[in-house]
Amino acid sequence: MNTFATMRRVRNAVKWMHRNYRVVLTVLTFILVAILAFGCDAGTTAALAMAIPGTIIDGVDDGKHIVDGPLTTDLTRDGSPDLLLNEIDQHIVKIRPMATPLDQISRYGGALNAGSMFVDYYTVDTKPTTCVLDDDFDETTIQPGTAYPKVRLYTDNDEIFDKSDTILVKGVPGYAQDGVTTIAEDLVLYVCARSGSEGLMVMAVNGKRVNGVPNCVPSLDAGQKLIRMGRAASELDVMSPQYEALPTKKDNYCQIFKMQVEQSTLQRMSNKEVDWSLTDQEEAAIYDMRLGMEKSFLFGSKKRIWDADKKEYITFTGGIWGQCSKDFYYTENQFSRDKVVEMLRMAFTGNNGSKRKILIGGSKLMGYLSNLDYERIIMSRETVSKWGIDFTEIRSKFGTLYLLLSEVFDECGMSEEGIIIDPMYIQKYVHIPFNAKELDLKSSGIRNTDAVVLTEASCLVLRYPNSHMRIIKK
Repeated sequence: MNTFATMRRVRNAVKWMHRNYRVVLTVLTFILVAILAFGCDAGTTAALAMAIPGTIIDGVDDGKHIVDGPLTTDLTRDGSPDLLLNEIDQHIVKIRPMATPLDQISRYGGALNAGSMFVDYYTVDTKPTTCVLDDDFDETTIQPGTAYPKVRLYTDNDEIFDKSDTILVKGVPGYAQDGVTTIAEDLVLYVCARSGSEGLMVMAVNGKRVNGVPNCVPSLDAGQKLIRMGRAASELDVMSPQYEALPTKKDNYCQIFKMQVEQSTLQRMSNKEVDWSLTDQEEAAIYDMRLGMEKSFLFGSKKRIWDADKKEYITFTGGIWGQCSKDFYYTENQFSRDKVVEMLRMAFTGNNGSKRKILIGGSKLMGYLSNLDYERIIMSRETVSKWGIDFTEIRSKFGTLYLLLSEVFDECGMSEEGIIIDPMYIQKYVHIPFNAKELDLKSSGIRNTDAVVLTEASCLVLRYPNSHMRIIKK
């Protein structure tokens, strides 16, 4: 009974839809449009939600553009990593960098965080390669016997040699196979043994015939220069004398550098002919602060003293001028091309440092260098930009030297002095990074001013003192 009723209702509905098909079609169209509209809105919303981070696309000429989203800091760092400044330090390095080259270079090199105001660090150098004879050696003391006789030599530094080392005796000619004819090669010795205060037992590699004995060590004068060369092992040798190097522990103190800038409220509110705000004063203060730090980093003396008024210790950083282990002396009359070549040779050799170094000096020293007619060395006429500083370049067979006038030397009464530094071996330690902090002096009832205090606690150290050199006028 129910089944027949249901079938009757369906037939009646079909007949109604057939008679009113236009109404049915209109309703279905409306429903379909509504469904599509809702789906598009949901899809668009989802798409926009997905596009909020944005996408970087390339422009026509190497440009970068953001699509499907706003410009964010993450996108900026991805598309143009140098656009955003990294805190205050990036702003500092752009404030008159030419005036404070040492501070500038140390900031570009990256500072190491120091967990204390007292910094311990290690330096290491190379084993000496030269020494001189302490006593004369007389070849006539060699007694007749077998070839390659062993003789004893005493030097001012026997410890730099080990068994199997070879020694170049500079300026003393070696001998041909017959032991009589001298050759272009210098005399070479072989170390057979070293025994404390008993000197070195050596044999000649290209020695002289003495008393009928071939390959003897010829006579040598005290003061003769000996140069340590490579080791020579025999076929059955498995081991060699050990070589060990131990770093030397040194220390320095971080110094707290501060500078405070204030501006009264009335001064800030007053009309001015030119725009001069607290920010402008901060920039001037940072420059003056960097100048003071530059002098401390160069010529400061490491010390910790007690201030009885403050009832606390104050630490002072040691400058790199006192950390150098090598000096080059000159006089004004002898400052010539040959002297410059000697200076370059001394700066770049014997220390295993880098082949690009920096000479920072006073105005008179730069004048001496500028007045020379360079032939054997090449002085570039174009400036070279490094670490945000423009240098004059000197090229030589020994290495490249970047020159820069530092008025700090003039202010310290050292216009004829300078220092050559190896940027690869200079390290800055920072206990308190450079920061600017606003002081609320109004609320505390001290002064009706806007105040900012600039602070940094840091020090500079030379990791490889022998790679740096002081230039001093006698």
